[in-house]
Amino acid sequence: MNSLEQQLHYPFADTLPDTGKTFEIAPGVLWVRMGLPFALNHINLWLLEDEVETAQGRVHGWTVVDCGIASDATRDAWEVLFGDLSNHLRGLPVVRVIATHCHPDHIGLADWLCTLWNVPLWMTAGEYAFARMMSAGLPGADGTAMFPHFRRHGLTDPAMQEQIQERKSHYTRLVPTVPVAYRRLQEGVDLTVNGQRWQIITGFGHSPEHASLYCAEKNLLISGDMLLPRISTNVSVFAIEPEANPVQQYLDSLQKYLPLPADVLILPSHGKPFQGLHTRVIQLQQHHAERLAEVLAVCGTPQSACDIVPVMFRRPLDAHQLTFAIGEALAHLHKLWFDGQLQRIAGEDGVFRFVRTAS
Repeated sequence: MNSLEQQLHYPFADTLPDTGKTFEIAPGVLWVRMGLPFALNHINLWLLEDEVETAQGRVHGWTVVDCGIASDATRDAWEVLFGDLSNHLRGLPVVRVIATHCHPDHIGLADWLCTLWNVPLWMTAGEYAFARMMSAGLPGADGTAMFPHFRRHGLTDPAMQEQIQERKSHYTRLVPTVPVAYRRLQEGVDLTVNGQRWQIITGFGHSPEHASLYCAEKNLLISGDMLLPRISTNVSVFAIEPEANPVQQYLDSLQKYLPLPADVLILPSHGKPFQGLHTRVIQLQQHHAERLAEVLAVCGTPQSACDIVPVMFRRPLDAHQLTFAIGEALAHLHKLWFDGQLQRIAGEDGVFRFVRTAS
């Protein structure tokens, strides 16, 4: 546990549910943990006991929050859960699927789950639209757009260029299909789950319109990727929105969580359930302030996003990690650029570089 984690409280200590098993967080709230084939090797999924109205009448079952990637291992783990009549699911069906946002570990198996149980997918409009675009591989949102975007920001290493080119089908492999219809989650319109109100809190910067869910009655916050206890949420500039300012969007979004109770139990997508919301928000604000100061300090001479990567990430990176690292380095450059502290220069080599504005 690092020093920042020590400032947080983990009510379940080091308890982790085994793959294919459930852990009861609170009455009617289950924790499921699925593996991921990345450095970040897991995702937390949540099941809420629910009752919904269908054409066949009211059905008692479970609302699934986030789905895992589309892989045989994840499907097998879900099937183990559904087939075990002795676990917390008690053989009850899935009645609804919610995806907090469009990233593969959250929506990858949504279509499979919705088809298997004949239930609707619930998402915000922004997340659903992006998931459909990327799963369909539309121009600009497809993997081939990634390489020219990174080259424009200084990626010249031929070996890494080749590895990134090989990742052009990354999203479509992990999210092969998305349901062709959905029901909208929207901030200001509460979701009723088993008679209890869950507030939708939208967040920006990490993804287009991320949805966190807060239940005052249970004092629980399903934070998705917006509040993680151990790592900072990735905020990146991607090819489809090349002049975005996601760091500012993310910092603005963090303010939305401050009115929640100090002792709210946070159920994050990665890491362990924790308490200490206000402390974690301050930590994340300080983290980005420090990264922005580091970036600004080296921009006395023109720097591309790729030049900034080793300043922000002092460890070896594989191709998967490098794509996020370049995107995040660019996001911090853009924040300083939008704030007027940097100017952007287009070089004769076609690369954008950023340098401190004259005082």
